[in-house]
Amino acid sequence: MHAARTAESRDRLWQAVAAGDEYDAVDAVRSALDDGLDEEALLLDVIAPVQEQVGTEWAADRFTVAQEHAATAINERAVAALARQRRRGAANRGRVTVGCADGEWHAFPARLVGEVLRLRGWQVDYLGAQTPTAHLVAHLHHTDPQAVLLSSSLPTRLPTVHTAITACQAVGVPVMAGGRAFGPDGRYARALGADCWAADARAAAAALESGIARPAPAAVRHVVDDLPHLSDQEYTLVVRSRGQLVKQALVDLEDRFPAMRAYGETQREHTAEDIAHIVDFLATALYVDDPRLLTTFLVWAADLLEARQVPAASLLAGLDALSERLREFPRTLGLLRDGAAAVRWRPATRPGTHL
Repeated sequence: MHAARTAESRDRLWQAVAAGDEYDAVDAVRSALDDGLDEEALLLDVIAPVQEQVGTEWAADRFTVAQEHAATAINERAVAALARQRRRGAANRGRVTVGCADGEWHAFPARLVGEVLRLRGWQVDYLGAQTPTAHLVAHLHHTDPQAVLLSSSLPTRLPTVHTAITACQAVGVPVMAGGRAFGPDGRYARALGADCWAADARAAAAALESGIARPAPAAVRHVVDDLPHLSDQEYTLVVRSRGQLVKQALVDLEDRFPAMRAYGETQREHTAEDIAHIVDFLATALYVDDPRLLTTFLVWAADLLEARQVPAASLLAGLDALSERLREFPRTLGLLRDGAAAVRWRPATRPGTHL
């Protein structure tokens, strides 16, 4: 009965979100609450899957960027409506800080975690998206929470997240990491020295309830203490030359992918953005020394391009152009070769698959 009620509520909310009707969306969650569905289930088993579907529809080119933004705003309104109906309980478990590292604007997952923790009796300081590390640390000095929960959906933000983790630990506050950026098994959370990783909001709540030991305050670690492979300087050199790499690859791409010569200004701008994304993921793969970070993105990007009627061959041509420019960088070249192989041998396009 509970499963059927949850599915019915999820379908009703999806219909409202897809139609862009925030009033129906709020009515859907309030009706589900009145029918006996508890608020945590509404947040995690109704609203969260609907938000996941929003991303799927965008990736499959069935939602525009504007529709995706509008749908996310409606889901945020639904979360806020639930919070307004909630009776304030005692925050007796302790205080935690929840937010996103600088540059990470996907705040919805962090918002859901914060709401679940409030339901479970925690005092939550929710900082939202793009919190600069210096301001985060200043907040920790002021509030002395039991833990910081850092959410990140974009893998390219991992270097910034690493800085935030070490800065929080340096003032004696443990860090729990969560979100797609850290890999399906939390591999990058461990690589970057986080004290804990949680796959979802329920796991985050359970970890906090079990207790996370506070690190002893110490000087901020150097990056190479956690990631000794960075001593080869390839990551630094790729990041510093990013702008030039994008410009050069764009020029080279015309020879490798002749169809590009007919592109208009807008198409060229989109192509430049795509190359910049490849360079960003390449740099992050160098940072964590894991080809999977790049190959996962490239397979997703190939599917996304083909959903938009752009052949994956254009992506392979871009990888070849970058390889030519980076041929003196052995670790970088290996990552690009692995990425090209993953695109060539990927399964049939999966509409709706997203990063």
